[in-house]
Amino acid sequence: MPDFNHYTVMKYEAVDALECESGKIYVDCTLGGGGHSELILQRISPDGKLFAFDIDEDAINFASDKLKNYHNLTIIKDSYTNIKSALKSRGIEKITGGVLLDLGASYHQLTKQERGFSFMKEAPLDMRFDMSADFSAYDVINSYKEDELVKIFSEYGEERFSKRIAKAIVKQRSSKPISTTTELAQLIVNSTPHIKSNIHPATRVFQAVRIEVNSELQNVKKVLSDVLDLLDNGAIISVISFHSLEDRIVKQFFKYEAQKCRCNDMICKCPPPRIALVNKKPITASDEELKINPPSRSAKLRVVKCIKQAG
Repeated sequence: MPDFNHYTVMKYEAVDALECESGKIYVDCTLGGGGHSELILQRISPDGKLFAFDIDEDAINFASDKLKNYHNLTIIKDSYTNIKSALKSRGIEKITGGVLLDLGASYHQLTKQERGFSFMKEAPLDMRFDMSADFSAYDVINSYKEDELVKIFSEYGEERFSKRIAKAIVKQRSSKPISTTTELAQLIVNSTPHIKSNIHPATRVFQAVRIEVNSELQNVKKVLSDVLDLLDNGAIISVISFHSLEDRIVKQFFKYEAQKCRCNDMICKCPPPRIALVNKKPITASDEELKINPPSRSAKLRVVKCIKQAG
């Protein structure tokens, strides 16, 4: 089996929320190590079907081997942003059961040295989920204008020293490109005040660059909209997010689509809401899971059910 370090966050909570039934169609938009997919497959057998998306070759190789005995699984090497066309090409017009999204980078991606996600390990500046993509962290750091760097560090990393860091990057790269993770991390440390904190000074910038490289927030908005168009009545969306920016998008999207009135006019002409909130407050990892996998503390699970057929 391929080497793949993986922990499935809120495995049972996320899959329980889907209320899996045999005979229905389900989608795992983020296959990863296959933990959620395996549990879904166990619960929808023998007649349910699961379509699982991923763009990471390591994840696909690992999960393909792990799930090789499940004949009702179709693994699709594609971005979940292409869910409509990918399912249509396979004859699927409606998702009758539900959709699961486990957002963000996987533990494997973050910890595999050569992928360049970690500021703690020497590696080329990369951070691509899809290793066949042309655009990487190197391009962001060495080609973005100073004001563009400030913008993504501020918006995607919520970094208060964005201007200092961007200025230092532009100055450094004028003589020599910044090409490794440790080089960038040290530059960030050198250009910011020494503040006592449990968070490494490079954490927020690395998060921001990763989000920019992989268009993570734009992709979340698109997939939620597309999935809503595909859901059949009664089908469920189960979404796990790992940082406030993702969770805010999911929360606001679900809240808007669940409202009876979205126009605020005296006489409302809004169409009926297409979803109902299953949990108004996010579900978080159990104390038992936190002991096993401390990073689960940042995970939030939101669930909605389709109550009106689209189209």
